[in-house]
Amino acid sequence: MIVDLPGTSVAAVASKLRDLRDAAGAMALSRVLTLVVVVDDARADEALTVAARATHQHPSRIVAIAAGTRRGANRIDAQLRLGGDAGASEIIVLRLYGELVDHAESVVMPLLLPDSPIVAWWPYDAPEDPGADPIGALAQRRITDAEHAADAATAIATRAKVYRPGDTDLVWTRTTRWRGLLAAALDQPPFEPVRRVTVCGGLDSGSTDLLAAWLGHRLGCPVVRGRAPAGAGLLSVRLERESGPIDLVRPDGLVAILSHPGQPIRRLALARRSDEECLSDELARLDPDDVYDETLRHGLPLLRGKALKTVTEAVAAGLAPELDEARRIAAEIAKAAGGQGSAAMVERPAPTQQASDEDVRRRGAAQRDQVQAERTESTKKPPRSVGGGTAKPTPTPRGKGAGSGRG
Repeated sequence: MIVDLPGTSVAAVASKLRDLRDAAGAMALSRVLTLVVVVDDARADEALTVAARATHQHPSRIVAIAAGTRRGANRIDAQLRLGGDAGASEIIVLRLYGELVDHAESVVMPLLLPDSPIVAWWPYDAPEDPGADPIGALAQRRITDAEHAADAATAIATRAKVYRPGDTDLVWTRTTRWRGLLAAALDQPPFEPVRRVTVCGGLDSGSTDLLAAWLGHRLGCPVVRGRAPAGAGLLSVRLERESGPIDLVRPDGLVAILSHPGQPIRRLALARRSDEECLSDELARLDPDDVYDETLRHGLPLLRGKALKTVTEAVAAGLAPELDEARRIAAEIAKAAGGQGSAAMVERPAPTQQASDEDVRRRGAAQRDQVQAERTESTKKPPRSVGGGTAKPTPTPRGKGAGSGRG
């Protein structure tokens, strides 16, 4: 059901919404929060589609503030969406004109659910300090998305300077599965310190920056940021340890391989996360994200002042895995598994359950020697590049194993 209310008032909107809910009866489901969406009029429908899908698991009142022109008389054009047109939520769209554009918080306040959390979301353009923004000041959680900024790295650096408890950004949410897989891999033997981290991704990828910052801070080791052409997204992570590297590589944006010394290489589904999936994750938690806070304050400074290596340079130096080799291994595993399932493993020798720590160390040492030999060999060859400028990484040892492991 869609009801248009042109040239209306906030009181009239609230009254009409109440009448519609009373008439519908069963439609008056409990709402767990108010999601305030701040967006330009031209992109309001796109943002509301994402919000409606994201709130399927969190029935909400979605109040969209669509700013129109500041010229002309003050006016509110409202639209109510209920039932099938709003999914599990109810949607109120407020298009503001005139001086009301600069006083959106006064317009939205009477429509907030009482005694319920308030979440503010800027899907595209966000204020420099979301917590100081009048809408942000009303909310317990403030969600931005640096991916849509002109310069993601600058936007994230600004977020770090003005961070307040309750702030988060969807470029951080997009790293969730990567962080989970890497943490799980490090939870498996041999338990050795990480000597160096290399994270490769698109030059415009804020998620790559935050993942590198998180790893550098949490592991307390040097971190290298490899840059690929804009739009590449997150490509690979290498964690270097004495027994050999842990590699998580996603060459094509859909499937990744995870290799771990002494274990079979695994092929995993690791597609880029949609906006609705990331937003839904953030709506599921209303407490401050302390790990995000620490990554901004302590992790990002580790990347400052460092010259970024291209992926080609990182591969030539033996710091990053080879994307073409990752594609080949992923195809080999898929073929061996008959194309069924993405978490299949390549059939290669792995330690038995009775294998001792010494067996694992020996196997890892052999693989480490192989990696070092390949690095030595790679320095004798000119760096190669993949189409589009993405680097061609150093071949990942074919006999390497993998572990498995919350975009």
